[in-house]
Formats: sequence, C-alpha cells, structure tokens
Amino acid sequence: MILYPAIDLKDGQCVRVLHGVLDTATVFNTSPPDQAKRFVNDGFHWIHVIDLNGAVQGKAVNADAVQDILNAVSIPIQLGGGIRTLADIERWIEAGVSRVILGTVAVREPQIVKEAAKLWPEQIAVSVDVRAGKVAVQGWTESSDLDAVTVSKRFEDAGVGALIITDIDRDGALLGFNVEAFGAIADAVTIPVIAAGGLASVDDITRLKARKGVPIAGAVLGRALYTGGITPAQALAVAA
Repeated sequence: MILYPAIDLKDGQCVRVLHGVLDTATVFNTSPPDQAKRFVNDGFHWIHVIDLNGAVQGKAVNADAVQDILNAVSIPIQLGGGIRTLADIERWIEAGVSRVILGTVAVREPQIVKEAAKLWPEQIAVSVDVRAGKVAVQGWTESSDLDAVTVSKRFEDAGVGALIITDIDRDGALLGFNVEAFGAIADAVTIPVIAAGGLASVDDITRLKARKGVPIAGAVLGRALYTGGITPAQALAVAA
C-alpha cells in the first residue's frame, strides 16, 4: 500500500482544514517546499498536493508554491485543485507533476478526463469527493446528485491511474477511516482506489489492509500526521 502524505495549500502556506472549509485552516508550515523535504526525509515515496484556493476558484492559485515543491524534491507528486482543462493538465505534467488529479471535471465534463487519460496514460487520477452519499464539486462547495460508484464507473477502461475517494464528512476530523465505504468502491471498479479523509491512527491503515475484497491501493495522510497522532515510521511500517 502506498502512503501519500498531504500538502494542502492555502494562500501559499501548508495547512489543514476541517471538512474542506477554508475558513477552518490551521497553518502547519509556512514553507511548502520545506514540508515536502521533510516528507522525503521521513521515507515517503509520493506526495499528495492540493491547491485549496484553486479548487474553489477553478484555476491555479498556489502555482508558485507547487513549483517550489517540484523544485525541492525528486519523488513523484500528485496534484489537484482547480485543474479544469487539457491545457492545465499539460502545463503541470510538463512542469514535472507525475499524476494530475481531476475532480470537478470528472462530474461535469467526464470527456475531458477520458481524453486526458488517453493523452497521458496512468498520469491522470479522478478525485471522487463524497459528502452525505453524494459527490461534491468546486472545492467541495457544491454538491451533485451522483453517488461515488456512479462517478467511478464512468472511467472504467479509460486509462485512469487511480481513484482518490475522499470522505468529506470525516476529512480533517480524525474520526477514523470508513473502510466499508472505500472497500465498496474498490470492489465495484478495476481502477486502483486511494482512501482519503478521516485517518486517525495506524489502526486505520491496518484495517484498510485487512479488509476482504479488492485491496485498497493507497491512503492519504493528513492531520494525524501533522499533529503526531501517527508517525511516518509507524505508518510506513504498517503499510509495508
């Protein structure tokens, strides 16, 4: 199982928020590239980066901070937030992003995702962000009438590299993973599933790995990693 420590960017800083609400942001590091280097030193092999302002505004807002991260580390970066067009995707892949995460367009313009997956095989991930059973868009500020499995199945055989399933109701709240919800999606599709939202302790990683059915491919580590509820060494040992 691959672990993805998260760097959420708001106003150029590394923050954590509750349920995706920007006004709840707590700053954990004013230097995103410094945080990225820490994660490398901790032994992680990927970093999950989200432009929170960009997700809401529908365009890159923290591009300078993202570029600083790309310049600071050599491990793969997956990036989401405000990426809405093929030109946006191409720009970030050329800048060195290993995997581009698409969320809002996966709901509103799925053909863009499919076209991107053809152009950049395995370098496109779909973010399926779920609140109260429905998929949210536009930086989680709006809800659709679609459920997670419906959105996920749109991209079967499209060449998408991963589905990042976020439980918004638990995100940032340290309530523990809803393993059953993540597992239900993993069992319904052939695309690798990465779990996000709610991780509180190494027990969550253990439960993810132990579930019967299709294995969960990865997990995003957020607030628990920043507050010390989970240590990098613990998490990596359990994931391995």
